[in-house]
Amino acid sequence: MKSFRFFFYIVMIVILNFIPLKAFAYSYGDPNKEAVAEAYKQMKEKLNEQPPNFAATKDIFETVKDEIDMHMGTEPSEAVLSALESKDRQAVIEDMEKILVLNIARRLDNIETNFDQYDTSKRLLAKAFATYEALSPVIQGKDPALDKQLRGEFDKALQSLGNPGLFGVGEKKSDINVFKKSKETILTTLQKQFGLKSVKIGHFSESAAEKPDAVQKKEWTDLSEAKNWIPLIVIAVVIIGAVLIYVRRRKRA
Repeated sequence: MKSFRFFFYIVMIVILNFIPLKAFAYSYGDPNKEAVAEAYKQMKEKLNEQPPNFAATKDIFETVKDEIDMHMGTEPSEAVLSALESKDRQAVIEDMEKILVLNIARRLDNIETNFDQYDTSKRLLAKAFATYEALSPVIQGKDPALDKQLRGEFDKALQSLGNPGLFGVGEKKSDINVFKKSKETILTTLQKQFGLKSVKIGHFSESAAEKPDAVQKKEWTDLSEAKNWIPLIVIAVVIIGAVLIYVRRRKRA
């Protein structure tokens, strides 16, 4: 029995080292920072140089391209890369701003789906607000009052999450209806301000909006993707093999 346990532990160590970590968990990282928003700010700095530094801008974008592709499909990245290739500074900035709006929508959608999970929802909202803060200067430049209003809606969304308290002390009930109302105000306003046809994943451009199924959100947890079954199959095969070996050894003994 001890030899079987030792063998099983060795097998599991091998599996955990060969299967990518992201197949088991998603790290939110620093809740007050959003990688795509940080990349946008850095890209804008390079584009504001005289002349615009398109090569450095592209290098920065490449650091978040995979994340964008995974969550939003390939169309947004293709648009940014095309604008960079054409050296169209304004198009690069506008496309990145649309990506940030979609990123906020993605975070808020995930909060609504997992609304009862306080810690997760709070981290996601912090990510959404960090993304908004990257867009805030643009809105402030057009309408400072609107920026103040949107910040207020984010605060209302935070309050709507409630607070489980510590052992019931300081507990505050959540209110999903308040959250939905703030979410709707935030997304409708951002959609209008940044000229998006829709804030749903797969609606980056007008052509995509006409074909909503053309781009689908990609997640490792989507088991409709055959490749996402591979880690599960590997684990199952190895465990079954280990059990069979153990059973045979028991019979021989």
